[in-house]
Amino acid sequence: MSAFAQSSPDGGDAVSGDPRLPLRYVAIGDSLSEGVGDEPWPDGSPRGWTDRLAALLTAHYGQDRPIHYANLAVRGYKTAQIVDTQVQTAIALRPSFVTLTAGMNDIMRPRVDFGALKSALAGIVEPLISAGAEVFVVPIPNIAGVSPAGRLINTRRLRLNAIYQHLVDTHRVLPLTDTTNSVFEDPRAWDEDRLHLAALGHERLACAAAAGFGLPIDFDFLGAPDGSVPPRTVSTEANWWWKHVRPWIYRRLTGKSSGDGRAAKRPDLGPIVAD
Repeated sequence: MSAFAQSSPDGGDAVSGDPRLPLRYVAIGDSLSEGVGDEPWPDGSPRGWTDRLAALLTAHYGQDRPIHYANLAVRGYKTAQIVDTQVQTAIALRPSFVTLTAGMNDIMRPRVDFGALKSALAGIVEPLISAGAEVFVVPIPNIAGVSPAGRLINTRRLRLNAIYQHLVDTHRVLPLTDTTNSVFEDPRAWDEDRLHLAALGHERLACAAAAGFGLPIDFDFLGAPDGSVPPRTVSTEANWWWKHVRPWIYRRLTGKSSGDGRAAKRPDLGPIVAD
């Protein structure tokens, strides 16, 4: 059964109803939803799994049910910022469904108030669901094998996923896909900064989401790619620390964020070119 069918009040496919009206998809959240790490569009903005998902939905439904898509996500945003800047904007777009990624920027900070984080995440999903939108979240994979930071935050990751599960159990939120023991724990799915998905990871997440919505995907999108993981050397580790870890530490020490001065890449609903 598709994720859409699971969340539809009458038990049917969410694309049922008036076929003259487009399905309205709004992505909100942080860098994962913005698409950081993926191939850029001609204007330089990152493509990302939500763009790819909108294109897959468009290709599947064609002219039978138009897909209108907006993306309000901004890299670096913590959950409270998403509440303050994206939720009401999303509601105003009257979405049929919303995908949400939030919480990673919170748990990467030195101190985390998990009670406040739980309340903030509920503050995102409750008004969206009350407004009639279906809300889907992406459980955080174990990235201990991707980055040293993954090992350090693993306990926090599990607590964040437990909050997601609470939202699933109590707020009718739906998990978009299972990320455990999947390609999302393979270093090749991640960008060289080891904090964001690479093009492979974004492509696979889009396919996983599409399959959850009932679209036919004809390959093992959760499986690891063929071949072996490239070895890490002193040179690759030194380059990673200098190019990515050092700027990240500098931002933390100076109170800056990668999202400072940025706006949503796709604030208005509209069709997207299908692959």
